[in-house]
Amino acid sequence: MGSPICHLPHSPLPPPHHHRTSNSLQKLSLTRRSLLFLSTTVSLPTPVSSAITPPPLDTTITDRVFLDIGICSSYFQNRTLGDDLSQCTDSQLLGRLVLGLYGNLVPITVSNFKAMCTGSSGSTYKGTLVQKIFPGEFFVVGRQGRRDKGEVKPPLQLVKNSETVDSKAFLLEHSRAGVVSLCLSENDDDDDIKLNPNYHNVEFLITTGPGPCPQLDNKNIVFGAVLEGLDVVRTIASIPTYKPSERIRQYNDFAEFIGDGRAKNARAIWNKPLETLYISDCGEVKVVKPMLSPTLP
Repeated sequence: MGSPICHLPHSPLPPPHHHRTSNSLQKLSLTRRSLLFLSTTVSLPTPVSSAITPPPLDTTITDRVFLDIGICSSYFQNRTLGDDLSQCTDSQLLGRLVLGLYGNLVPITVSNFKAMCTGSSGSTYKGTLVQKIFPGEFFVVGRQGRRDKGEVKPPLQLVKNSETVDSKAFLLEHSRAGVVSLCLSENDDDDDIKLNPNYHNVEFLITTGPGPCPQLDNKNIVFGAVLEGLDVVRTIASIPTYKPSERIRQYNDFAEFIGDGRAKNARAIWNKPLETLYISDCGEVKVVKPMLSPTLP
Protein backbone atom coordinates (compact mmCIF):
# COMPACT_ATOMS: atom_id res chain seq x y z
CA MET A 1 0.00 0.00 0.00
CA GLY A 2 1.26 3.41 -0.78
CA SER A 3 1.90 6.11 1.79
CA PRO A 4 -0.99 8.31 2.55
CA ILE A 5 -0.92 11.67 0.90
CA CYS A 6 -1.29 14.59 3.27
CA HIS A 7 -3.26 17.48 1.87
CA LEU A 8 -2.42 20.78 3.60
CA PRO A 9 -5.09 23.37 3.72
CA HIS A 10 -4.71 25.83 0.86
CA SER A 11 -4.03 29.43 1.87
CA PRO A 12 -4.31 31.82 -1.02
CA LEU A 13 -1.31 34.20 -1.66
CA PRO A 14 -1.62 37.64 -3.14
CA PRO A 15 -0.66 37.86 -6.74
CA PRO A 16 3.08 38.40 -7.03
CA HIS A 17 2.58 41.29 -9.44
CA HIS A 18 0.42 43.13 -6.93
CA HIS A 19 3.05 42.63 -4.21
CA ARG A 20 5.90 44.12 -6.32
CA THR A 21 3.78 47.06 -7.42
CA SER A 22 2.83 47.89 -3.86
CA ASN A 23 6.47 47.87 -2.68
CA SER A 24 7.59 49.98 -5.63
CA LEU A 25 4.94 52.57 -4.93
CA GLN A 26 5.93 52.61 -1.28
CA LYS A 27 9.61 53.08 -2.11
CA LEU A 28 8.81 55.79 -4.65
CA SER A 29 6.62 57.58 -2.14
CA LEU A 30 9.35 57.48 0.50
CA THR A 31 11.94 58.71 -1.96
CA ARG A 32 9.81 61.68 -2.95
CA ARG A 33 9.12 62.55 0.69
CA SER A 34 12.82 62.27 1.50
CA LEU A 35 13.79 64.51 -1.38
CA LEU A 36 11.13 67.04 -0.38
CA PHE A 37 12.41 67.01 3.21
CA LEU A 38 16.04 67.39 2.14
CA SER A 39 15.26 70.22 -0.25
CA THR A 40 13.67 72.26 2.54
CA THR A 41 16.30 71.59 5.23
CA VAL A 42 19.64 71.22 3.41
CA SER A 43 21.19 73.88 1.18
CA LEU A 44 23.60 72.74 -1.50
CA PRO A 45 27.19 73.98 -1.01
CA THR A 46 28.65 76.59 -3.35
CA PRO A 47 31.05 75.03 -5.89
CA VAL A 48 34.60 75.27 -4.60
CA SER A 49 35.98 76.59 -7.90
CA SER A 50 33.79 79.69 -7.81
CA ALA A 51 34.63 80.44 -4.17
CA ILE A 52 38.43 80.37 -4.56
CA THR A 53 40.20 83.42 -5.99
CA PRO A 54 43.83 83.16 -7.10
CA PRO A 55 46.33 85.01 -4.91
CA PRO A 56 47.58 88.35 -6.29
CA LEU A 57 50.83 88.28 -8.23
CA ASP A 58 53.85 89.54 -6.31
CA THR A 59 54.96 92.64 -8.22
CA THR A 60 57.08 94.01 -5.40
CA ILE A 61 60.05 95.90 -6.84
CA THR A 62 63.16 94.12 -5.63
CA ASP A 63 65.75 95.77 -7.91
CA ARG A 64 66.26 98.98 -9.87
CA VAL A 65 68.38 99.55 -12.96
CA PHE A 66 68.93 102.54 -15.25
CA LEU A 67 69.24 102.89 -19.01
CA ASP A 68 70.65 106.12 -20.46
CA ILE A 69 69.30 106.65 -23.97
CA GLY A 70 71.45 108.53 -26.48
CA ILE A 71 70.53 109.76 -29.95
CA CYS A 72 72.83 109.97 -32.97
CA SER A 73 71.36 111.45 -36.13
CA SER A 74 74.08 110.24 -38.54
CA TYR A 75 74.25 106.49 -37.88
CA PHE A 76 71.31 105.34 -39.98
CA GLN A 77 73.04 106.70 -43.08
CA ASN A 78 76.62 105.45 -42.62
CA ARG A 79 75.75 102.29 -40.59
CA THR A 80 79.09 102.14 -38.73
CA LEU A 81 78.71 102.54 -35.01
CA GLY A 82 81.60 100.59 -33.48
CA ASP A 83 82.11 99.37 -29.93
CA ASP A 84 83.13 102.77 -28.61
CA LEU A 85 80.56 104.79 -30.59
CA SER A 86 83.49 106.61 -32.21
CA GLN A 87 81.61 107.08 -35.47
CA CYS A 88 78.80 109.02 -33.80
CA THR A 89 80.14 112.57 -33.63
CA ASP A 90 76.79 114.24 -32.88
CA SER A 91 75.63 112.07 -29.99
CA GLN A 92 73.25 113.61 -27.46
CA LEU A 93 71.70 112.28 -24.27
CA LEU A 94 67.97 111.86 -24.72
CA GLY A 95 67.28 110.94 -21.10
CA ARG A 96 67.39 108.25 -18.43
CA LEU A 97 64.98 105.39 -17.75
CA VAL A 98 64.83 103.91 -14.25
CA LEU A 99 63.23 100.47 -14.28
CA GLY A 100 61.78 98.61 -11.29
CA LEU A 101 62.10 94.82 -11.53
CA TYR A 102 59.83 92.09 -10.11
CA GLY A 103 62.46 89.78 -8.64
CA ASN A 104 60.00 87.79 -6.51
CA LEU A 105 57.78 86.98 -9.47
CA VAL A 106 60.38 86.03 -12.11
CA PRO A 107 63.78 85.83 -10.35
CA ILE A 108 65.75 84.26 -13.22
CA THR A 109 64.57 86.78 -15.81
CA VAL A 110 65.33 89.67 -13.44
CA SER A 111 68.75 88.29 -12.50
CA ASN A 112 69.76 87.89 -16.16
CA PHE A 113 68.52 91.36 -17.05
CA LYS A 114 70.49 92.91 -14.18
CA ALA A 115 73.60 91.01 -15.30
CA MET A 116 73.22 92.51 -18.80
CA CYS A 117 72.89 96.01 -17.32
CA THR A 118 75.95 95.67 -15.08
CA GLY A 119 78.06 93.73 -17.60
CA SER A 120 78.60 90.71 -15.33
CA SER A 121 77.04 88.43 -17.96
CA GLY A 122 80.02 88.62 -20.31
CA SER A 123 78.01 91.04 -22.43
CA THR A 124 76.13 94.31 -21.92
CA TYR A 125 73.36 96.49 -23.28
CA LYS A 126 75.71 99.48 -23.22
CA GLY A 127 76.43 100.73 -26.74
CA THR A 128 73.58 98.77 -28.36
CA LEU A 129 70.72 100.06 -30.45
CA VAL A 130 67.00 100.49 -30.02
CA GLN A 131 66.23 98.16 -32.90
CA LYS A 132 62.55 98.69 -33.69
CA ILE A 133 59.85 101.20 -32.79
CA PHE A 134 56.16 100.44 -33.27
CA PRO A 135 54.36 103.77 -32.70
CA GLY A 136 51.56 103.57 -30.16
CA GLU A 137 52.71 100.11 -29.07
CA PHE A 138 56.31 99.38 -27.99
CA PHE A 139 60.00 99.52 -28.88
CA VAL A 140 62.54 96.68 -28.91
CA VAL A 141 66.10 96.64 -27.52
CA GLY A 142 68.79 93.96 -27.18
CA ARG A 143 68.98 92.15 -30.51
CA GLN A 144 71.96 89.80 -30.57
CA GLY A 145 74.55 89.85 -33.34
CA ARG A 146 77.49 92.07 -34.30
CA ARG A 147 78.75 94.75 -31.97
CA ASP A 148 79.90 96.93 -34.86
CA LYS A 149 76.24 97.12 -35.90
CA GLY A 150 75.16 98.13 -32.43
CA GLU A 151 73.82 94.67 -31.59
CA VAL A 152 74.30 92.74 -28.35
CA LYS A 153 77.25 90.39 -28.05
CA PRO A 154 75.78 86.97 -27.17
CA PRO A 155 76.14 86.54 -23.37
CA LEU A 156 77.76 83.35 -22.15
CA GLN A 157 77.62 83.75 -18.37
CA LEU A 158 73.88 83.63 -17.75
CA VAL A 159 71.68 81.05 -16.09
CA LYS A 160 69.41 79.13 -18.47
CA ASN A 161 66.01 80.79 -18.19
CA SER A 162 63.52 78.04 -17.35
CA GLU A 163 60.81 80.68 -16.79
CA THR A 164 60.29 80.90 -20.57
CA VAL A 165 58.39 77.59 -20.33
CA ASP A 166 56.58 78.32 -17.05
CA SER A 167 52.97 79.42 -17.56
CA LYS A 168 53.03 81.37 -14.27
CA ALA A 169 55.61 83.76 -15.75
CA PHE A 170 53.16 84.96 -18.41
CA LEU A 171 50.27 86.09 -16.19
CA LEU A 172 51.03 89.83 -16.08
CA GLU A 173 49.60 91.90 -18.93
CA HIS A 174 50.97 94.71 -21.07
CA SER A 175 48.29 96.97 -19.69
CA ARG A 176 49.79 100.47 -20.02
CA ALA A 177 52.83 102.48 -21.05
CA GLY A 178 56.14 101.62 -19.40
CA VAL A 179 55.71 97.85 -19.08
CA VAL A 180 59.03 96.00 -19.50
CA SER A 181 58.99 92.43 -20.80
CA LEU A 182 61.30 89.78 -22.21
CA CYS A 183 60.80 89.33 -25.96
CA LEU A 184 59.68 85.87 -26.94
CA SER A 185 57.05 86.29 -29.64
CA GLU A 186 58.70 89.51 -30.86
CA ASN A 187 62.29 88.20 -30.72
CA ASP A 188 64.27 89.24 -33.79
CA ASP A 189 67.52 87.33 -33.21
CA ASP A 190 68.85 85.41 -36.23
CA ASP A 191 67.96 81.72 -36.40
CA ASP A 192 71.59 80.58 -36.40
CA ILE A 193 72.11 82.44 -33.10
CA LYS A 194 68.96 80.97 -31.55
CA LEU A 195 70.03 77.42 -32.50
CA ASN A 196 73.26 77.75 -30.53
CA PRO A 197 72.99 75.46 -27.44
CA ASN A 198 74.48 78.29 -25.32
CA TYR A 199 71.89 80.81 -26.53
CA HIS A 200 70.40 83.16 -23.90
CA ASN A 201 67.50 85.40 -24.86
CA VAL A 202 68.09 88.95 -23.57
CA GLU A 203 66.04 90.98 -26.07
CA PHE A 204 63.38 93.06 -24.31
CA LEU A 205 60.62 95.53 -25.10
CA ILE A 206 59.04 98.52 -23.39
CA THR A 207 55.46 99.54 -24.12
CA THR A 208 54.96 103.17 -25.13
CA GLY A 209 51.22 103.62 -24.70
CA PRO A 210 48.92 105.39 -24.69
CA GLY A 211 46.85 102.22 -24.49
CA PRO A 212 47.51 98.56 -23.63
CA CYS A 213 49.09 96.01 -25.98
CA PRO A 214 46.93 92.88 -25.57
CA GLN A 215 48.61 91.25 -28.59
CA LEU A 216 51.72 90.84 -26.42
CA ASP A 217 49.92 89.19 -23.48
CA ASN A 218 50.62 85.51 -22.71
CA LYS A 219 53.52 85.58 -25.19
CA ASN A 220 56.19 87.66 -23.46
CA ILE A 221 57.34 87.72 -19.82
CA VAL A 222 56.56 90.98 -18.01
CA PHE A 223 59.31 91.49 -15.42
CA GLY A 224 59.28 95.19 -14.58
CA ALA A 225 58.04 98.71 -15.22
CA VAL A 226 59.41 102.19 -15.88
CA LEU A 227 59.59 104.11 -12.59
CA GLU A 228 61.17 107.26 -14.00
CA GLY A 229 61.43 108.51 -17.57
CA LEU A 230 58.02 107.97 -19.15
CA ASP A 231 58.63 111.26 -20.94
CA VAL A 232 61.72 109.65 -22.51
CA VAL A 233 59.58 106.65 -23.53
CA ARG A 234 57.12 108.99 -25.27
CA THR A 235 60.00 110.77 -27.03
CA ILE A 236 61.35 107.45 -28.32
CA ALA A 237 57.90 106.54 -29.60
CA SER A 238 57.77 109.79 -31.60
CA ILE A 239 61.01 109.14 -33.53
CA PRO A 240 60.25 108.58 -37.27
CA THR A 241 60.83 105.04 -38.52
CA TYR A 242 61.38 103.41 -41.91
CA LYS A 243 58.05 102.51 -43.47
CA PRO A 244 58.03 100.46 -46.70
CA SER A 245 55.58 101.39 -49.42
CA GLU A 246 52.54 99.25 -50.05
CA ARG A 247 54.12 97.96 -53.27
CA ILE A 248 57.25 96.85 -51.39
CA ARG A 249 55.10 95.11 -48.78
CA GLN A 250 53.20 93.22 -51.45
CA TYR A 251 56.41 92.18 -53.17
CA ASN A 252 57.87 91.05 -49.86
CA ASP A 253 54.76 89.02 -49.03
CA PHE A 254 55.01 87.27 -52.39
CA ALA A 255 58.74 86.58 -51.92
CA GLU A 256 58.05 85.05 -48.52
CA PHE A 257 55.22 82.97 -49.97
CA ILE A 258 57.53 81.37 -52.57
CA GLY A 259 60.22 80.77 -49.95
CA ASP A 260 62.66 83.49 -50.95
CA GLY A 261 64.98 83.99 -47.96
CA ARG A 262 65.65 87.58 -48.96
CA ALA A 263 62.16 88.54 -47.79
CA LYS A 264 63.15 88.24 -44.12
CA ASN A 265 66.37 90.18 -44.71
CA ALA A 266 64.44 92.97 -46.39
CA ARG A 267 62.08 93.25 -43.42
CA ALA A 268 65.02 93.72 -41.05
CA ILE A 269 64.98 97.50 -41.60
CA TRP A 270 61.21 97.90 -41.35
CA ASN A 271 60.23 100.01 -38.31
CA LYS A 272 63.85 100.95 -37.64
CA PRO A 273 64.23 104.49 -36.30
CA LEU A 274 65.58 106.93 -38.86
CA GLU A 275 67.72 108.44 -36.11
CA THR A 276 69.99 106.19 -34.14
CA LEU A 277 68.80 105.53 -30.60
CA TYR A 278 71.13 103.55 -28.37
CA ILE A 279 71.88 102.76 -24.73
CA SER A 280 74.82 105.01 -23.91
CA ASP A 281 75.12 103.68 -20.36
CA CYS A 282 73.36 101.28 -18.01
CA GLY A 283 73.74 99.77 -14.57
CA GLU A 284 72.14 99.07 -11.21
CA VAL A 285 70.59 101.83 -9.11
CA LYS A 286 71.82 101.53 -5.54
CA VAL A 287 69.26 102.57 -2.93
CA VAL A 288 70.94 103.06 0.45
CA LYS A 289 67.76 103.27 2.53
CA PRO A 290 64.96 102.07 0.31
CA MET A 291 61.42 102.99 1.25
CA LEU A 292 58.65 100.45 1.00
CA SER A 293 58.86 99.08 -2.51
CA PRO A 294 55.91 100.11 -4.65
CA THR A 295 53.78 97.43 -6.19
CA LEU A 296 52.80 97.92 -9.80
CA PRO A 297 50.34 96.05 -12.02
